[in-house]
Amino acid sequence: MTTVGTTALLGVAAEAALAVPGVAGLPPRLAHRLAAAAAPTRTDTTPTRTDTTPHRTSSEAGIRADRAPDGSGWHIDVCCVLAEGRRALDVARNVHDRVTAALIAHLATHGVTEPVTVAVTVTGIAAWHDAA
Repeated sequence: MTTVGTTALLGVAAEAALAVPGVAGLPPRLAHRLAAAAAPTRTDTTPTRTDTTPHRTSSEAGIRADRAPDGSGWHIDVCCVLAEGRRALDVARNVHDRVTAALIAHLATHGVTEPVTVAVTVTGIAAWHDAA
């Protein structure tokens, strides 16, 4: 069995979520926004990890990956902004299904068979305005 990097899982989850029709984007995490607000002159606002909780592994824009406390699997939180005119429930279900399938496939290609749970939160609706 191969160890799977959290960064790779975050990338797979983000790619799968962004490929879903109706997803306008993945918002920055609250910690990222607070760090940027506290240091408005800083151009590099990459969040730094200060959490020392043993099971938390990583988070970045719109996606957070946590290991189960006993190390038996992964829990992925996906926050997304939807495009206006889409039914939120349908898009969220589609994001859940696609992210879950993509992560299971990614883990399988690395010889890892661990449970994966995915939670999807819609954080906003992007209003599109035609400038023409």
